[in-house]
Amino acid sequence: MSEHPEQAIRAEAIELLLREKDLVSEAQIDAIIQQYNSRTGPLNGALLVAKAWCDAEFKAALLEDGTRAMASFEFTGGEVQKLVVKENSENVHNLVVCTLCSCYPWAVLGLPPRWYKDPAYRSRVVKEPRKVLGEFGVRLPDATLVNVWDSSAEIRYMVLPQRPSDSDGLSEDELAALVTRDSMIGVELLDS
Repeated sequence: MSEHPEQAIRAEAIELLLREKDLVSEAQIDAIIQQYNSRTGPLNGALLVAKAWCDAEFKAALLEDGTRAMASFEFTGGEVQKLVVKENSENVHNLVVCTLCSCYPWAVLGLPPRWYKDPAYRSRVVKEPRKVLGEFGVRLPDATLVNVWDSSAEIRYMVLPQRPSDSDGLSEDELAALVTRDSMIGVELLDS
């Protein structure tokens, strides 16, 4: 059963009304659901990250022009007209926000989490990024530089998280399984 039954009931009622008025067919609804289940979302971003961890040439291309580098993957879902990828390292930690609304690269990260759209996150992460990261359980050394990248209607950001140190010998698929949406926003460190 849904965690939010009232939202499920509302969504079902809207779908029924749209179908009754012949504004959308059941096949179109199924196609949209299939789209978001298999061709849009954090799995796409995880595939980019895993490939970057395994292929230095692809990594360089991804960091130079994320939109161009991901074109061969043929992801759909929009909101990546200009994707900029920022790499985390031992000395630099990157974090993504949209201070104006909730601009977000849907095709590679899926639906934005509720907290990403929350005005408190959007304002606080710019002013006190270390404190906000701490609330997510991320503790960084004082010497680590924290960069906050503000997505906009023109530019979407994604973080290339550090590869876990104990992941040598893993295939790209196994590496992709380690990557989370939150690590690609910058509010989670991957276990090492």
